[in-house]
Amino acid sequence: MTTDEDFLRRAIALSSDAITSGNPPFGSLLVGPDGTVLAEDHNTSITENDISAHPELKLARWAAANLDAETAAGTTMYTSCQPCGMCAGALERSGLGRVVYAMSGDQVNALKPGGGFLPVPSEGPLLPEEASAVAAEYYKS
Repeated sequence: MTTDEDFLRRAIALSSDAITSGNPPFGSLLVGPDGTVLAEDHNTSITENDISAHPELKLARWAAANLDAETAAGTTMYTSCQPCGMCAGALERSGLGRVVYAMSGDQVNALKPGGGFLPVPSEGPLLPEEASAVAAEYYKS
């Protein structure tokens, strides 16, 4: 029987593949309810010139396009590092069952020169009533 640690080792191997191809060291795989690997990928943000080309986000998109809701809910994503905020948001919307990661975001940021990305200042809500009226129209149907 394949264990969480075995699948995480595959995610780590994919992160090594990412480095070999000129990208940051992140890899992920999606395992179905029966333990079969459904899809896997690694970071391609540099070679694709796409800041969103993280493996977690790519696999969440793949799952949304290829799995029914029941199957998606039974999956596990294994990833070499805790998903960033962008990927975590996609995973929350994806309907996947769970995520297991090998190292935390804090651990990877401690390895980066400069400690990672700086937060972008954010302001709001500035027009909550106007925006709520539009959103309410969508959600009432």
